[in-house]
Amino acid sequence: MIWRWWAHWPAWSGYAAAAFSLLYGGLGLYWWAGGDGFPFAPIDPAYASGSILEGSRVDVVAPVIAAVGLLGAVVALAMTRRARPGRLSAGLVVFGWVMAIGLILVIPDYTLIALIAFAPLLLVFAFTGVPGDQAGIGDILYWHRSNLIIMFVGGLLWAAATLAYRRRVRAACAHCGRRQGADGGPSRQALRRWGGWAVAVACLAPLPYEVTRIAWSLGYPLGITPDFLRMMQDTPGMLAVGLGCAVASVVGGVLTHGLVGRWGEVYPRWVWFRAGKRVPPALAVVPASIVSVTIIPAGLMLLWTPEARGTWALYVPSLFWVAWGVGLGAATFAYYLRRRGACRRCGWGHESGQESGPPVTEPAPASTTRR
Repeated sequence: MIWRWWAHWPAWSGYAAAAFSLLYGGLGLYWWAGGDGFPFAPIDPAYASGSILEGSRVDVVAPVIAAVGLLGAVVALAMTRRARPGRLSAGLVVFGWVMAIGLILVIPDYTLIALIAFAPLLLVFAFTGVPGDQAGIGDILYWHRSNLIIMFVGGLLWAAATLAYRRRVRAACAHCGRRQGADGGPSRQALRRWGGWAVAVACLAPLPYEVTRIAWSLGYPLGITPDFLRMMQDTPGMLAVGLGCAVASVVGGVLTHGLVGRWGEVYPRWVWFRAGKRVPPALAVVPASIVSVTIIPAGLMLLWTPEARGTWALYVPSLFWVAWGVGLGAATFAYYLRRRGACRRCGWGHESGQESGPPVTEPAPASTTRR
């Protein structure tokens, strides 16, 4: 049931983006009128987020939220109806991508990548309680952070709505983006070559973070003062968390090579229970895409949160996360283009694994491809 619903995302994403914008714009009006819960208000630094809007004034930001949200609702609804080339459609597309980029990459902080990294622990803490001075999960996912997750989801809705609308404007299949009569795009060899460069960037960018955190766990104050290292050593679990993140990053780098390696397409022999069978593209595309779009705001936040900076090793390695996310995203996109087969909706494309060729079926009627 869920898969059937998700398969129709080009049809409902515009309405979902409109509903999100209308609701959040309404919250902006509520906060502007003096309502409680403004999620960017100055609070105890221990509970502040790293968002670019953190600590802003409600009388300045709330009316902007209201105006952008209500305008966004109108634009998103317009995207569900008009699909003809022209200046208006170009303006709608630009607005949609600005909304998506702002909500996904600019406004959030490290919260989302932290949730992904520590998801198993949070699941345990939900039943056992959070160790230490924190009262529970509410002390981790408080409103200033939860709001950023909500905005991130809204950004994903805007990205889906804008992508679907742009494809309809181009008279392309709303599901795969292919157009009747267009060429097949870059060859598999070119995509593998570009993907190789992107994988190199994605693997090299986190090296400064990995090296510094491993050095600290071994007792070397690389890039920090000896006093700061002693403070971390005296804080239970602090060095272990950093080491765990570094190890996870190294493992992620190994897995990233699968985006250009043969074992990313066919299970290798050491995966004995699936050896020789085809690797589903979604098994790599989904997690890699999630990491790529959540690691970028974690790096960008260091540009506008000077209070999070200390000695160079505390923030410079994290700045490279932007390149990490971009490289991983580019490698994932190249992998997706290389592995995707014929579209189940329009029939265009080629079977996964073939170099090129004509559609596997006759082109779908115009009513199917020109939504």
